[in-house]
Amino acid sequence: MIYSYKRQILATLAATAVFASCVTKKYQQPVVNTDKLYRDTTITDTTSMANMPMNQLFSDTVLVNLIQEGLRENLDLKTAVQRINEAQATFNQSKAAYLPSLEGSITGTRAKTSAASLNFPPEFASSFNLKTTTYQAALSTSWEADIWGKLSSAKRAALASLLQSDAAKRAVQTQLVADIANAYYNLLALDQQLAITEQTLTIRVKDVETVKALKEGAVVNGAAVVQSEANRYAAEVTIPDLKQSIREAENALSILLARAPGTIKRTSLNDQKPVADLKTGIPSQLLKNRPDVQQAEFAFRSAFENTNLARTYFYPQLTITGQGGLSTLQLKNFFDHSIFYNFVGGITQPIFNKGQNRARLRTAQAQQQEAYYAFQKSLLTAGQEVTNALFSYQNAVAKQGSRAKQLLALEKSVDYTKELLRYSSATNYTDVLTSEQSLLAAQLSSVNDRLQELQSIVNLYRALGGGWK
Repeated sequence: MIYSYKRQILATLAATAVFASCVTKKYQQPVVNTDKLYRDTTITDTTSMANMPMNQLFSDTVLVNLIQEGLRENLDLKTAVQRINEAQATFNQSKAAYLPSLEGSITGTRAKTSAASLNFPPEFASSFNLKTTTYQAALSTSWEADIWGKLSSAKRAALASLLQSDAAKRAVQTQLVADIANAYYNLLALDQQLAITEQTLTIRVKDVETVKALKEGAVVNGAAVVQSEANRYAAEVTIPDLKQSIREAENALSILLARAPGTIKRTSLNDQKPVADLKTGIPSQLLKNRPDVQQAEFAFRSAFENTNLARTYFYPQLTITGQGGLSTLQLKNFFDHSIFYNFVGGITQPIFNKGQNRARLRTAQAQQQEAYYAFQKSLLTAGQEVTNALFSYQNAVAKQGSRAKQLLALEKSVDYTKELLRYSSATNYTDVLTSEQSLLAAQLSSVNDRLQELQSIVNLYRALGGGWK
């Protein structure tokens, strides 16, 4: 009889375990197609510049030192680290849920019973003690059996959230590296544009004196003098704006470094030696190189486990509770024959809250689907950013070749028109003015071309997932 009873228990437990495996599902990475993430490119080489250390990508040691300072001091990065600590604490809490709880209590109770409530004759009621004092010291414990995977799903969801926080921190780091480098290059470009403008102003001040001399020689008229002065002031008036932009760029970079606004030590734009061989690797590598893509996947994984958790609310909950300790009416006999204990095992099955459980499950499933779409979008965005950065770099290189020819032609145009103005009546100062303005605009644009090349490399590095390894 006892053997048959044990067999029934084992069979019941085995059936419960098999059924429990049907309640929750095992996570699998979403299947996504990455073949065409990079537009108009067919790449089979798995070498990616994302694996390149920063001191190899950036030849400027001043920039490398600024990036290292930013990684140490940046406040957004420090905030991301604290979010990891929060997620770690939540994960530890989910692991502790497997263990039984234990609580201790010490109580003293003073009670008085009404004589009328005893329903004894009046002559006997006076012989009873209607006041009692009870002293009790007890330990209580409670444990929930994880039959349907409720605690396991909560633990896996917490782990996914922890990994998501770590990926978010690495995403902040990659963005920080790119932001510091781009801000630094922008500052160098502004420096060079200011130098070009100041050099142009010096030349135009001399041009004003030359035109005045030509007017005295009756080569040009008064209109030419006024035009030369206006041309000089047109260059001069842009200098304060450039200085303002430099000041603001320095302040913005200081914030990234967690510094008070101040001067930034730097080299020059001409000192930069950009990497020429840009390797993108294959698109599927974005899944392991891009922290924000990983962050989106871990968010989906957490939502998946929350859906599993929502399913377990439809099934019975097995809880075992126990209490034991000492209880007595007289404090002097507290340790004499005062032991008490009780154990209770109970199963709770939802009956009238099925609507709430269904709503919980539908909410979890919708959130899981939202997380899946967000993961897909993060991967598509990553491919878009790689393609944009690579195309921007190619255009910047192509423009610099054409820009060099344009600058050479404009320099000759300025020289020729100035010479014609001295010795020929076939030209006037308007031609000189047009040539000089076109030359300055082309010189400033050439700086932007160089800036675009450098920033495109930085953006490609970040888009591929570089900067956190």
